[in-house]
Order: sequence, then structure tokens, then C-alpha cells
Amino acid sequence: MTREENRSITDLGTLKALAHPLRMQLYRGLCVARTATASQLAEQVDEAVSLVSYHLRKLAEHGLVEQAEAQSGDGRERWWQPASDGVSIRDENFRGAPERAAAHLAATRLFHDQRVGMYRRYLDERSTWGPEWNSAVPGNESLLRLTPAELAELAAELLALAKKYDEKGKAAEAAGDTEGRENVALHVYGFPFRV
Repeated sequence: MTREENRSITDLGTLKALAHPLRMQLYRGLCVARTATASQLAEQVDEAVSLVSYHLRKLAEHGLVEQAEAQSGDGRERWWQPASDGVSIRDENFRGAPERAAAHLAATRLFHDQRVGMYRRYLDERSTWGPEWNSAVPGNESLLRLTPAELAELAAELLALAKKYDEKGKAAEAAGDTEGRENVALHVYGFPFRV
């Protein structure tokens, strides 16, 4: 079976499965680690292994995560991995019914709140990263005058650019170039507003 590059979530059940605070943390943790056991993830999120296992099974029921090949000789350990390289959740797939629109809005707010939490943690720990990292971290705001089509074009170009750097980093890491390499979160928002 070929691994999906980016899974588009269009059904309400899968959206609700992912839009749970702990499940989203576990999913994000698996995306970073690539493979992990429930025990490893439980340590990251400071929760009981049994609770983490339950939520991993819920994510698996919706095809968001799957069992991975064992990474150790202990056959009792169950290893997990994301079922795709990422997910996309588009507004247009959740319009038309109040319950679908409300679920999409709640999920979007949860994801945003977790991203803000990640950034706040970085800010709180900024002094531990050193000047090289702190100088490299972008902090930009651009106020543009665009049409919906131009905003969509900009979003596609930014996504392609991020993918280019992701592939570059993975290739370098696979070649053994791991010196100074860290996980980096890049959050990009573009939205209309009026003053």
C-alpha cells in the first residue's frame, strides 16, 4: 500500500477524532518522531500509557495513524506511525450543515490554540536556544491587498516552499548531516480583515 502524501479530511467522524486535544498532541508527536510506542508518547504528553493507547486506537480507527514495523526486538511493544505525511482540513468540505461547520470551527480553534501554545513555549525557552536559532526565527507580518485567487496562489507557493525545505532537510539527515538539526514548526496564516 502506498503511503498518502497528504490526507484530505472530509468526513465529520475523522475530523472529530483528530480534534481532541490529546489526540492532536499524539498525532503531532508521531509526525515529529516518525515512529513511536504508546509508552514513548505517554512520556512526552505526561499521560498514562493506557490512555495514550486508547487514543492511538481511536486515531487508527479513522486511518490517521497505523501500526509500524517494530523498531526493537521486544515483540510486546506496538509501534505506531502517521498513516500519511500530513493532513489537510479545508473549510469547503464542512459547509452546508450547521453541525459540520461548527465542528470545523471548533477543530480550527483547537489547532490554532495548540500552535500558539507551541510558540509561547518557544518564547519562554528562547534563552536556551542560543543566538543562532533566535536570529534565524522569522517573525513577520505582511498586510497585503489581494483577491481570493491571489491569496490561494500565495498559499500554494508557500506550501511548496515549505515542502522543498522539508525534503532538503530529510535528505541531508538521511545522508548523515544531523549536526545542529532540530524540529522546526512553521505556522502560516493568511486571512481577510477589515479595519
